[in-house]
Amino acid sequence: MRSLAWLVLALSTFPPFALAQKRPFDAEALLRIQRAGDPQLSPDGKTVAFSVSVPDVANNRSAHSVWTVPLAGGAPRKLVDLADRPRWSPDGGRIFYTGTTGGSSQIWSMNPDGSDQQQITHLATEASGETLAADGKYMVVTSDVYPECGADDACNVKQIEAEKNSKVKARLITGLLYRHWTAWQGKTRSHLLSVSLTSGKVVDLSPGDKVVPPFSLGGPDDYAISPDSREVCFTMNVDPVAATSTNSDLYVVPIAGGVAQKVTANAGADISPAYSPDGKFLAYRSQPRGGYESDKWRLIVLERASGKLTLPTDAVDRSVESFVWSPDSKRLFFGTIDRGHQAIQFVGVEGGAVRVAVSGSNTLDDLQFTPDGKTLVFTRQSGDSPVEICKATSNGGSAIALTHLNDDLLSQYQLTPYEDFWVEGADKAQIQSFLVKPPAFDPKKKYPVLMLIHGGPQGEWGESWTYRWNAQVFAGAGYVVVMPNPHGSFGYGQKFTDDINQDWGGKPYDDLMAVADYAAKLPYVDADRMAAAGGSYGGYMINWILGHTTRFKCLISHAGVYDLRSEAESTEELWFPTWEFGGMPWDNPEVYDRWSPSKFVKEFRTPTLVIHGELDFRIPYSQGMALFTALQLQKVPSEMLMFPDEGHWVLKPQNSALWYKTFLGWVDRWTK
Repeated sequence: MRSLAWLVLALSTFPPFALAQKRPFDAEALLRIQRAGDPQLSPDGKTVAFSVSVPDVANNRSAHSVWTVPLAGGAPRKLVDLADRPRWSPDGGRIFYTGTTGGSSQIWSMNPDGSDQQQITHLATEASGETLAADGKYMVVTSDVYPECGADDACNVKQIEAEKNSKVKARLITGLLYRHWTAWQGKTRSHLLSVSLTSGKVVDLSPGDKVVPPFSLGGPDDYAISPDSREVCFTMNVDPVAATSTNSDLYVVPIAGGVAQKVTANAGADISPAYSPDGKFLAYRSQPRGGYESDKWRLIVLERASGKLTLPTDAVDRSVESFVWSPDSKRLFFGTIDRGHQAIQFVGVEGGAVRVAVSGSNTLDDLQFTPDGKTLVFTRQSGDSPVEICKATSNGGSAIALTHLNDDLLSQYQLTPYEDFWVEGADKAQIQSFLVKPPAFDPKKKYPVLMLIHGGPQGEWGESWTYRWNAQVFAGAGYVVVMPNPHGSFGYGQKFTDDINQDWGGKPYDDLMAVADYAAKLPYVDADRMAAAGGSYGGYMINWILGHTTRFKCLISHAGVYDLRSEAESTEELWFPTWEFGGMPWDNPEVYDRWSPSKFVKEFRTPTLVIHGELDFRIPYSQGMALFTALQLQKVPSEMLMFPDEGHWVLKPQNSALWYKTFLGWVDRWTK
């Protein structure tokens, strides 16, 4: 008893950190996080299969695997490595997945316990994105085939060998879009292939020169199989110049092959098709305005028999990010970004009141239903918690975690929750920001500030976990991190998003300066030690800040637009500058000249780190080099970090580690 009394006294006397002091979170810990996603419920509703990726720092790549966890609870189990995208067979007897064993991406299957792994496809052009028909007879996959060959594997092999053996590697470009994201368009095109699981016969469902599905604008798969297993619905953009168009439409084709029929007619994008379980309806996401990739995503329901269209979420002034049908085909459950959070809501198929199914200060996504409709499975993440698989009752119950993949790792570190604040910005609009304090925060101390500016420009900082700009790493380095959502951000209504069009350096800049003013007045902030950093449009804004204020001690511009004219003429998705600036530079030169940071070089004073990837076709790396040249000739302290093997994002683990080290080293140099 005396020993127990002493222990109680000790616990009440010593502060918690004296017993088990946690470390600040850092980039090394970030690169050990297991990244879960893509939950898939078994047909009997008892087991969830999901994907996990984790950085393999030694080999400078990501390691992918497929796991399962019981819906009733229990320890998750890894089934197979070099695997991704698990999909259950209709009878639940097999799990199909995309595997890369042997260095080729092919479709495999295995028993639910991971045994009896069998390779299903052996395509020379490889395969991924498998989706199973409800009758178990067919599978639909994507493959990069030669259009003249289609599903003829022998023909594809011949073309592959001819390209491989050719000494000439030159490209003859005959039109736009000739490169995209990080890859040049070669002679192959992504096509949808139907694979018979009984005979092995492969049929090209989207023959021709078009890319199917087109590059995703985000959200669920852009193809689906009808519940009766007879047809496939897919997204395709047939406009002659894909570089200037977002006008994708939905097409249906017999699963055994045939002529595709167009079922939508809309100026903007129609994507993410999903059949209702009873087969009567086809739901999809749609944007009304052509050429505007950040238009509101509306949920549309097409009645297959009559062609009647309904817009059940039209009264919601937010974009639908993802959705799923209820098993009874009477309701649609969906997620929308709202002020930095994403709850699960639902609405009747004909519209009506929208209700919340699962909420919380986090981001919920990747919805799945149990067959009885009583339980939802989904992913949950927040600013201080990576993605985990969860469940909840569909009538409004709280979320219950099924996985705890990172609990042991994160228990060693102090993570700090996101806080938010609001300030008055341009046009008297209320501007929301997130704030993350350093670990072991002491309100009596004065901390430096790091303001992060998001990309897009139509984007947002949300209550979600990030890997490329992780606020916990920056806070762990001793900074008060401020993450504003200025005009142009998602989650505050479509007008607020639209307000950045042709006003890149206007209202958003005023908003950011109002946020900086607020942060500078916080009692625990040292207003003389503030830094700012951003990527993509955030990098543009850093470049704009360079010519318009000297309030920051240093800046970091990652993949930022420096000269608007040359950017518009060298980027790949030409619909973007055409919409954002009212045409190309020769159409609307005044707007380009007004908002181009390159016009204000003479005002550059702030020490700046420039970061870029040589494989960035969205914002070509010449933009970073031009900025660095201007800084050097203006004798502004500056450095440039160039990644020859990265694009718009830095993805390879060792490169990511260098990115964080260089980033924090630069900010430390000027603020500490």
